[in-house]
Amino acid sequence: MKNFEISVLDLAPVKQGKSIYDTFQDSLSLANHAENLDYKRFWLAEHHNMESIASSATSVLIGFIANGTKKIRVGSGGIMLPNHSSLIIAEQFGTLESLFPGRIDLGVGRAPGTDGLTAQALGRNPALINEQFPRQILELQRYFSKENSEAMVRAIPGEGLDIPIYILGSSTDSAWLAAELGLPYAFAGHFAPEQMEMAFKIYREHFEPSKYLDKPYIIACVNGVAAETSEEAHKISTTLFQAFINIVRNDRKPFAPPVDDMDEIWSSMEKSMVLQKLRYTFIGDQAEVQEKLTNFQERFQVDEMMINSHIYDHQKRLRSYEIFREATNSIQSVINHS
Repeated sequence: MKNFEISVLDLAPVKQGKSIYDTFQDSLSLANHAENLDYKRFWLAEHHNMESIASSATSVLIGFIANGTKKIRVGSGGIMLPNHSSLIIAEQFGTLESLFPGRIDLGVGRAPGTDGLTAQALGRNPALINEQFPRQILELQRYFSKENSEAMVRAIPGEGLDIPIYILGSSTDSAWLAAELGLPYAFAGHFAPEQMEMAFKIYREHFEPSKYLDKPYIIACVNGVAAETSEEAHKISTTLFQAFINIVRNDRKPFAPPVDDMDEIWSSMEKSMVLQKLRYTFIGDQAEVQEKLTNFQERFQVDEMMINSHIYDHQKRLRSYEIFREATNSIQSVINHS
């Protein structure tokens, strides 16, 4: 089993009874906590038209988090590139990298991060996405290159800066692209687990070394809910289950506090759908999550796990990330001494 890093994915979750200001302060608190625990990076994800998620202006929020931390890498997981012009993203991330040198990641995806009507409001053309997305990645690489200094259109700031680009995916489509371009690949196993194994296989088998990366680099995003006891972990995980029920029902209300019995909320069909989507969700005390992380790593051999933790109580969310750090340290110790 290979060693792996751990990181944080934050959607800036909005909780019932809390303001968006509270959400942003909690995100900053979590980023500071993750930094103190030596998590590798802290990523924020672009979503739109959702009462439960406040990370729509992703670049702005990245700046807020980077400004409030000192060393942890901060980036996007991701920017939904077809929602934007490549030049605007190059300028925004060039600005971020200029302000926080050596700490900014640019993860990009092709999905809208929202519903169809809102995607139209963002100016997306669905007929062009599969052509547009790969072209935009090449445009970003060109804008960031020193060689673009002679071009008629330049990204200032951005030009000549070392801003790593990560390709995100929730199906196999982007695995082919990440492999072809020789870029690191991050998979959304926290909500789209069905094609993750095949996506990793495609990426590894077809990877072409590039000036950016000489061998495959895989990040798997998973859900994690840890607590002092297994009982408490399963209780507080009901916030996550309720969030996914809301997705099934197309109800975008803020995240709810935990409940005693999910069977009073979901039908048997909804339960089956949610548990299928949450296949890679590690719930339990430290011993349980350590075993689940180990089993996952033995199977997938990823370079990094990015943990998304939807927990209503902020202090319990912080404690969850502590437990995942402790569990990972134990696993890494075993690997290093084997």
